[in-house]
Amino acid sequence: MNEMIEEVKNSCKEDCAKAVEHQVQEYLVVRAGRANPHILDKVTIDYYGVPTPIKNMASISVPEARILAISVWDQSQHKNVVKAITEANLGVNPNEDGKTIRLIFPPLTEERRREIVKQIKKIAEDTKVAVRNARRDAMDMIKDLQKDGEISEDEQARCEDEIQKMINSYTAEIDAKFEAKEKEIMEV
Repeated sequence: MNEMIEEVKNSCKEDCAKAVEHQVQEYLVVRAGRANPHILDKVTIDYYGVPTPIKNMASISVPEARILAISVWDQSQHKNVVKAITEANLGVNPNEDGKTIRLIFPPLTEERRREIVKQIKKIAEDTKVAVRNARRDAMDMIKDLQKDGEISEDEQARCEDEIQKMINSYTAEIDAKFEAKEKEIMEV
């Protein structure tokens, strides 16, 4: 019997952890006024018929706080990388000198910072929805176990309390990640 309960709790924990990890990945891509190599994670280039991320075909460095430098290993792909960055609408235009592509990030305006905070708040809310959905699914499974006579009402109540405590800790983690990112963005 306890195996089924543990399975339900582990499934819920796994779903919550995936949701929080997704939040972290989304936050990496959000532009916060500083040069961040992760902003290029979703930009791909058609490299000999295969969509390839920039990080797999170039070295990306941060020589200064607001500049990304991209050195493409295969110089025949230099123009394709510039084109892909331009088409990705990252909010910056690539500057090139033939060997290195530079992305210079302008300082964010107050208005733009507030827009970005709204964007990351939505990501946090979506993550909380995913966590609540995981809780609902786990609670439904626990109720089904109790209906089928697999566990007692006392075990059901205890499991529901444990699941709620787990959800509360994930919600607090989501809020902490949001607040940290908000602070980073609003910092001038």
